Amino acid sequence: MRDIRVVGDPVLRTPAEPVTGFDRELRHLIEEMFQAMYAVNGVGLAGPQIGVPKRLFVYDISGRKGHVVNPVLTVDDPEEVVDEEGCLSVPDRATGKPIYAPVARASGVTVEGVDRLERPVRIRARGSLARCFQHETEHLDGRLYVDRLPRNEARSIMLRA
Repeated sequence: MRDIRVVGDPVLRTPAEPVTGFDRELRHLIEEMFQAMYAVNGVGLAGPQIGVPKRLFVYDISGRKGHVVNPVLTVDDPEEVVDEEGCLSVPDRATGKPIYAPVARASGVTVEGVDRLERPVRIRARGSLARCFQHETEHLDGRLYVDRLPRNEARSIMLRA
């Protein structure tokens, strides 16, 4: 099973490349991503978080499970909702558990892409699923949730990570 990459690993700050091969290797990668996510009780995981700089993520949250390859995220409802958010790639050094902080996110989004068989995927999301899609898509752009925090909060979290 692949390890989760943590802050300091350059793959987390590098924009991911589009997936071009829709083959057995991709299907195996998606299964590995689910295994890695479940092993640490996560609800979403992007390719870069396991060292694969490809544009895909998996999720299992709020009764919805799936994956999106080459996702494009559109904000449907820009009203921001602030809620606690953490990241598997930003763990507390002392405990190994994600460090949580209040993060503002759009309340409604649509993600479009394809699945592992290159079939179109379009999902409208609100609530925790919308938050997950935004979080994972930002990973694909080389961003972390701490980038959305005030500088002093982000610095405090990074000192613990």
